Amino acid sequence: MFQKNKSLRSLNTFGIAATARQFSEVTSCMELKEIVSQQKKLFILSGGSNILLTQDIDIPVIYLNTKGIEILDKNNGTVLVKVEAGENWHEFVCWCLENNFGGLENLSLIPGNVGTSPMQNIGAYGVEIKDCFESLEALEISSGDIRTFTAEDCAFGYRESVFKNKLKGQFIILNVTFKLSTKDHKINADYGAIRDELRANKVSEPGINDISKAVIAIRQSKLPDPNEIGNSGSFFKNPVIPLTHFQKLQKRDPKMPYYRLSDKLIKVPAGWLVEKCGLKGKRIGDAGVHDKQALVLVNHNNAKGKDILALAKMVQKAVSDEFEIDLEMEVNII
Repeated sequence: MFQKNKSLRSLNTFGIAATARQFSEVTSCMELKEIVSQQKKLFILSGGSNILLTQDIDIPVIYLNTKGIEILDKNNGTVLVKVEAGENWHEFVCWCLENNFGGLENLSLIPGNVGTSPMQNIGAYGVEIKDCFESLEALEISSGDIRTFTAEDCAFGYRESVFKNKLKGQFIILNVTFKLSTKDHKINADYGAIRDELRANKVSEPGINDISKAVIAIRQSKLPDPNEIGNSGSFFKNPVIPLTHFQKLQKRDPKMPYYRLSDKLIKVPAGWLVEKCGLKGKRIGDAGVHDKQALVLVNHNNAKGKDILALAKMVQKAVSDEFEIDLEMEVNII
């Protein structure tokens, strides 16, 4: 059932050459339950898109490769779609577009699998998983029981959920159910980059496919392809700071970009902060800051996880020294 000393390099988007002492690929819930009944300490690997491996994995590694998309219900302009955890996220978004199901188009081309999407409440261009989330099923490792989680149960926040905090390491997400639109789609084109892309393509009344194409074009122009250079997408969260602190920084740089969350809180782009510290394109050995998007750290070829982590900490210190802002890592450090 388990392979020994399996290389994980091709199974994490950073391309880090870590090893699993024991490794098993799982393609069904039944297989997973059998393993869980015998092993309580497990490392669950899915799309490998939001992790940085800084060491070999000594506990058994389970590669979750379950597949399946099922329409549960369809009426009154909405549809419930249940998706197995091992389905590729972007391929699922494309499937939705092919079926004229709206809601996830702004999340096109995000790397990873469906099962990991609720863990960090993935989001982009004004949309987050929680906006279309209906429920999920997860296997409790300690008991082997399957539990259903509602959106409230998941306690979604900005790149957060209960699975990254209170219940971290206690459950394995099996499938996710989304509530999507089948007509009168809500088009979210508020982000300037999307408006600019639509304008460039002379699209005045965009549909969900137009939004998806715009998002894909934007992401491809700014973000590196993990198949070409190792990375995990956005490495840092966009920090939220008090209005008073933002106003002090804005006096230094009136063009500082921002997004107002409330009367007292402002979100600022982490990539802009890193770039202003002169770190865009910075490279230490094979660990680097991407030269087009400073929010992304990259593995130029043979960087170790510890090299990437050291660079990340250097970036954090530079931003803290320059702006008195603490950047929080979005990627899970293993």
